[in-house]
Amino acid sequence: MILQVLQCDPDLPIADIKKRYRQMSILVHPDKNPEDNERAQKSFEAVNKAYKTLENEEGYKRCREIIDEAESRVNEMIKQKKKHLKKEGKPLDIPEDYPDKRKHAIYVQTCKLFADLERMRQEREMKDMHERKRKAEEEEVEEEMKKQKAEWNKNFEETRTDRVQSWRSWKSGGKKSKGAFRPPKHKAESR
Repeated sequence: MILQVLQCDPDLPIADIKKRYRQMSILVHPDKNPEDNERAQKSFEAVNKAYKTLENEEGYKRCREIIDEAESRVNEMIKQKKKHLKKEGKPLDIPEDYPDKRKHAIYVQTCKLFADLERMRQEREMKDMHERKRKAEEEEVEEEMKKQKAEWNKNFEETRTDRVQSWRSWKSGGKKSKGAFRPPKHKAESR
């Protein structure tokens, strides 16, 4: 989750998110962590990607919509739990009534929504990759067929004079004698 990478509250304004980004980027920068450079590089890239998403007005709006959706789902879940408890005649006290538990429930739901989006993005990328691969294979087959057809046409044109000459010589010679073609002789079966 983007806000989890930057370790900030979803309700923070963009100016505070920018301050948090600067702090995190200095903290995980590969030059500041030479002992584990590879991990620091991955962390730094994750922080940059998260900030670039939030820096963009459209990206920030999308993230805000996902968080709002998570809040509405948690509120709906709370209503359903209370309705169920009321139906059973039990007290309506649920853990999500406490602010920290509610915040955690929203966090969990937000993580699920972001995970779903990421999975859908990966599936879309895989589908696009397979489609590109299929098209490339089709083009390759089509190109091979064109080569074969061109070669066949070339061979056909090269042998045209021989075929025409053969036809003309047969035509001028008239019918061939019956003795020209002889079927194989039948061999008697011996036992």
